[in-house]
Amino acid sequence: MEGPFLWYLNRGAGAVTLVLLSLTLALGLLAPGGQPARGVPRFVTQALHRHLALLASVLLGAHVVAAVVDEYVHITWWQAFVPVGATYEPLWMGLGAVALDLLLVVAVTSALRRRLRPRTWRLLHRSAWPMWALALSHGVGMGTDLRDGWWLVTVGSALLVAGALLWRFVRLLHDPAPTPPAPLSATSPLELKVLR
Repeated sequence: MEGPFLWYLNRGAGAVTLVLLSLTLALGLLAPGGQPARGVPRFVTQALHRHLALLASVLLGAHVVAAVVDEYVHITWWQAFVPVGATYEPLWMGLGAVALDLLLVVAVTSALRRRLRPRTWRLLHRSAWPMWALALSHGVGMGTDLRDGWWLVTVGSALLVAGALLWRFVRLLHDPAPTPPAPLSATSPLELKVLR
């Protein structure tokens, strides 16, 4: 099975997935620790972050299915998940496969967030960064239509994430982290009575 519909579905789903992943990453940067920036409603960062990530995952599924079903280029199911062994554009296919695997890690650990230690979840959730970078690289390397204006999607996505990252660093410089409370063991018995 091949044809222009599958080609457009593959390219379109891939491009929109990159945009949605970029928006998701930017929203995650705007709400460090789940706390939205001043003046930004909580639902805009947390709920929208989750829903965009879910939509990106669905479109990524459409991208993979279209690439595998389209017989113009031979891509098997396992090549979408295993980063080695592809016969067509092995480097770029491998980067896409690792990005997909990392997206699965982020999705599964997000679903299991309440069962994981917060530190473990944060560490695994940060694999979204290399996932996004690998997805961007995959799109640049595999994209046969970058010269037709699709490069604007890639550049726009990169600028969006870079802008959100810059905003996060500026916010960290201007809003230092609050100092943690002193441990109870360092508190004298007299202070404990006053605290009660």
